[in-house]
Amino acid sequence: MIVAIVAAVVSSIAYGVSTIMQAVATRRAAGLAVIKQPLVIAAFVVDGLAWVLSLVALDKLPLFVVQAIIASSLVVVVILARFVLGTRMRPVDRVAVLVVVGALVLVSLAGGEQPAVAPPDGFVTIIIVASAALVVLTAVFYRAGPPVVLGVLGGLGYSGAAIAARAATESAGFVATVFQPLAIAIVLCAIAGALSYLRALERGSVGTAAAIVSVLEVVIPGVVGIAVLGDKIRDGWVAAAVVGTLLALAGCIALALSPANAAAEASAEERELSPPA
Repeated sequence: MIVAIVAAVVSSIAYGVSTIMQAVATRRAAGLAVIKQPLVIAAFVVDGLAWVLSLVALDKLPLFVVQAIIASSLVVVVILARFVLGTRMRPVDRVAVLVVVGALVLVSLAGGEQPAVAPPDGFVTIIIVASAALVVLTAVFYRAGPPVVLGVLGGLGYSGAAIAARAATESAGFVATVFQPLAIAIVLCAIAGALSYLRALERGSVGTAAAIVSVLEVVIPGVVGIAVLGDKIRDGWVAAAVVGTLLALAGCIALALSPANAAAEASAEERELSPPA
């Protein structure tokens, strides 16, 4: 269990570091030129490492634990933005960081170690079809969809990828996890989620989009994991799990609305157009 929790925590840190790396890169270039930035390429590598570590965590921990920990990457983003991007941390941000950390300890204890189990009959087909539908919806709304809708699609994409990954880790070994039908759902959901989220950031409020994604990627996988994939809460720990999850979500929402998170997620063009503080 300790190894899985450490993997989830390091994955969360890696995702936060990757966000800051990309934010720094967008200050050095704009448009497609950003992709050529060494920091962006390195950030993609860090993202890949974070994803592999999340698979390690999902192999032993229930979805509601892993997703709550990964959503806390906002803690890393806000703290690093303070030192790397020169943004300010509000008093509420400092409180939110402490609340999220404490809540994650509570959630982790409520979950305990739970190896992944085989998904029920028909699950693979349903999630692949749902993933394809999500891709279609992303294509439909990408150009002119409302930012809130795009944020919801982003959250659904990240949720679907996590759910499919949890079900896939039931296979024997990493190679078996990657080369199976559920890998199709993981890829489709990840692509749809990333594109929708980035578009939501471009068209609307950074804080709103980040808050929507944070809530959905914790709640939806958590519910599906318990209802469908056999995830369980330890006896006598239901109240602790609920309180811990709600506190973690509240803290993540507060951090999502932080100026530090907005600075980290905003594009170079947005920064140029924004009036000075």
